[in-house]
Amino acid sequence: MATRTLPRMSDPAIVFGMLDGMLPHLFRPEQRARLAACGRIADAGPLASWEDPRADALLRDAEILVGHWGCPTLTAEVLDRAPRLRLFAYAAGTVKWQVTDAVFDRGIVVTSAAAANAVPVAEYATAAILFANKGVFLVRERQRDPEAHVALDLSRVGNCGTRVGIVGASFVGRLVIDALRSTDVRVAVYDPYLAPAEAATLGVEKLDDLDELCASVRTLSIHAPDVPSTHGMIGAGQLAALPDGATVVNTARPALVDQDALTAELASGRLSAVLDVTDPEPLPAGHPLLALPNAFVTPHVAGAMGNELTRLAELAVVEVERFVAGDPPLHPVGAADLDRIA
Repeated sequence: MATRTLPRMSDPAIVFGMLDGMLPHLFRPEQRARLAACGRIADAGPLASWEDPRADALLRDAEILVGHWGCPTLTAEVLDRAPRLRLFAYAAGTVKWQVTDAVFDRGIVVTSAAAANAVPVAEYATAAILFANKGVFLVRERQRDPEAHVALDLSRVGNCGTRVGIVGASFVGRLVIDALRSTDVRVAVYDPYLAPAEAATLGVEKLDDLDELCASVRTLSIHAPDVPSTHGMIGAGQLAALPDGATVVNTARPALVDQDALTAELASGRLSAVLDVTDPEPLPAGHPLLALPNAFVTPHVAGAMGNELTRLAELAVVEVERFVAGDPPLHPVGAADLDRIA
């Protein structure tokens, strides 16, 4: 049982910050009832803008803010209007665009549902890896057009002993590693922050050189955060190191891959790609990536959608329940974390 480190709250005012219309899609009735049992729902309608006529009154009383997509940024000026705020429970992934230094300076507890959002992203990435190794995407294109310019060597497809490279042992990366454990693929990981002992526990080979990883894998799946040091980390050199017929899977952020260099490799027919993130997002009609037979592109759908949103809501509800009870959060986010999260 967790040790209580915070005083129990008594009937705190709870405010929602998110896009209009999201609340009923995000929280099931029983989840909303559990939130109501934690405190007083100040207004059933969420704030999508701090300029909303209701904002001043709601912020003045808010002790808990439950956020989701479209929650406006918590700047110092906004926090001046919310002097009682103690918890920001974000029912989605990254909080980079919602919080500022002022949030942490004032001791406000921040939690994220990134661990819950990682589940469907990992499912998408795992499926993409297994399909790519099997040659499914390219076989389909060859069936549609026998003249399609794709590198497809049927003697080399399959998941038996195929080497997969994971870039980033993040929430998502570790879930992908976990899912692949039940297959016959071999997994190698590049992550400067992954300790050798952790790699051994995960059952993967840790490589300290990204180019070496690229040169040794059939499929490269990217799960690193979007921070300055990772921008363009998969550039022309890393793409050139990949063997002919390899596939790049990106469900992380578009900035991690040199998209022009990748497009050139795809146009040559040497590599393939499964891309759920692109720049811009979504791609405009007529973009080369949408026409290339060896580019499988989706419009950022790997994360939680439809009934998967309730998984994010569940984690946010649990964090509110724990906070009100005086228990420490399961997934806190600190100021130092912002430099290494997605």
